[in-house]
Amino acid sequence: MRLGLSVRITGRILLLAGFLLLLTTRPAYAATPDLPTVLDNLRFWITSVLATLATLFLSIGGVMYLTAAGNPRRVEQAKEAIRPAMIGFVFAGLAPLMINIIKHITGL
Repeated sequence: MRLGLSVRITGRILLLAGFLLLLTTRPAYAATPDLPTVLDNLRFWITSVLATLATLFLSIGGVMYLTAAGNPRRVEQAKEAIRPAMIGFVFAGLAPLMINIIKHITGL
């Protein structure tokens, strides 16, 4: 019974993450002639994808942690799912900084 509940919760989280991704996307235009526009679009997409994946892994890890019921092995598995999510959030936060560094180096 508990497994069915966690699968339904995970499914709803995945559906919500997909819906939020659709809401936050901008149309991609084929003709972007200047490099600053390309770098801004790249920053946006890298940040969006990393944040979405990190949120997904954090949600899965959180559900695993909540459903562990004190089982040390399951708690450790949940922590192992949460750690990469935190690293993903760090990379998502650093993506705009890296693009700004590239802009500064190239003089844009």
